Amino acid sequence: MAENWFRRFQYDPDCDKEGDVRNILLIIATLIAAVTFQGGVNPPGGIWQDNDDGHSAGRAIYASHQIAFYVFLVSNTSALSTSLLVIVCLTYRFPLHIEIWVATASMMVTYASAIFAVTPHESVRFRYVLIAGALPVICHCIFQMSGKLKNKQSPNSVSPQNGAPDNSRD
Repeated sequence: MAENWFRRFQYDPDCDKEGDVRNILLIIATLIAAVTFQGGVNPPGGIWQDNDDGHSAGRAIYASHQIAFYVFLVSNTSALSTSLLVIVCLTYRFPLHIEIWVATASMMVTYASAIFAVTPHESVRFRYVLIAGALPVICHCIFQMSGKLKNKQSPNSVSPQNGAPDNSRD
């Protein structure tokens, strides 16, 4: 019973329209971006309101658990960066796609400044957070380049149906 339910909601290219799939992916990516952005701007546990007991006002309370906070920051940053990448990719060549790119880049800068503001500098190695933010974009670029190189290396591959050259990718 559970397997039938799961299969019923899987993507089916014969039934699902491309535009509907894109819209669903945009909704999901936007929800992930909103949740992760909010998590970075307002970290779990809130921020210290005073300068008592060795902590600083305006810094994340959760940062007192250095490893857990570090894992949270890296994971949250990776999720935000990936969701913003999905949004930019799915809206490429749409009307106002340049404005969407500028808005998502600005959102990432705002997120970075917010996490830098609430994170005690002695508790997190920021280079790992920066890598977590850049890694999805870098991987996407590498996959795009390798796909283009692969297509250039085999422009006249043989069609499996009739053995004739397959030039459909041109």
